[in-house]
Parts: sequence; C-alpha cells; structure tokens
Amino acid sequence: MKESNAETGKKKVFQSSRWTRGNRLFPTRIAVSPVQVVKIKRSWLSSDEESIHIQHVSSVRIKTGLLWSDIWIESSGGTNQIYGHGHTKKDAQEIKRLIEEHQRVFKANLGESPGGGTMTCPFCAETIKVGAKICRFCNRDLP
Repeated sequence: MKESNAETGKKKVFQSSRWTRGNRLFPTRIAVSPVQVVKIKRSWLSSDEESIHIQHVSSVRIKTGLLWSDIWIESSGGTNQIYGHGHTKKDAQEIKRLIEEHQRVFKANLGESPGGGTMTCPFCAETIKVGAKICRFCNRDLP
C-alpha cells in the first residue's frame, strides 16, 4: 500500500498480490482519493484506467476466500463497475472504509470544494457561501 499527496487530498493506492491469476507481471492497482476511485491495469505497452466519482459509488462488495479477497465497486452513474481480485482482506476492508469515509465528507460538504462552506446571511437568514461579499437574496453588503 502506497500513499501520495494529490491536489485534492490524500490518495491511497492498493496493489493486488502477484500470486493471483492475471496479476503476476502487472498487478492491478486501486487508487482511492476524496474525489474518485480508479482501477489501473497495466500491460506491456499500455495502461487501462477505469474511474468512478466518489459521489457515484453506490455500493462496495467484498468476497473473501481462503487467502485473497475480490472487491466490486458499483456505480450509480451509468459506468461499469470496478472489479479487483487478489487483494488482502485488510486492503479490501480499507478500500471500503475509505470510500465510505470520503462519501460522508462529500455529502457533509454538499459537493463543495474544501473551504467553500455555507453560512447564514445576518440580514435575511438565507443560506449563502462563506466567501460571498454581497448576499444574493437581499443584495446587502456582508461584513
């Protein structure tokens, strides 16, 4: 498992085991960030990437065998599901936990960018953005 900093926050990359079918030379990687989930599958001359926006992940299913786990990340946005096999049980559970955590944060912020929350206008009590200079409802200058 690797960690790297992305512009949108921390991204974690989970690599499948080389001991599993289809992953001997080029293991599948699943990257989870606050914005999207990406499956990266390399080959000799190319790379295939599938992504699902964190808002469009509808469910995460894990099937654990004797040694390895399979993971299905299903989309509500009309794209195909992401499927990965050969991950450890710990990694599969961490992928699921991270996706659910990022979805909670996304829903709490209502899809706004970090630092772009809302506040209540002191004059008309309508909900406006924190950085607003003028209320869009009552057209008054904000302190």
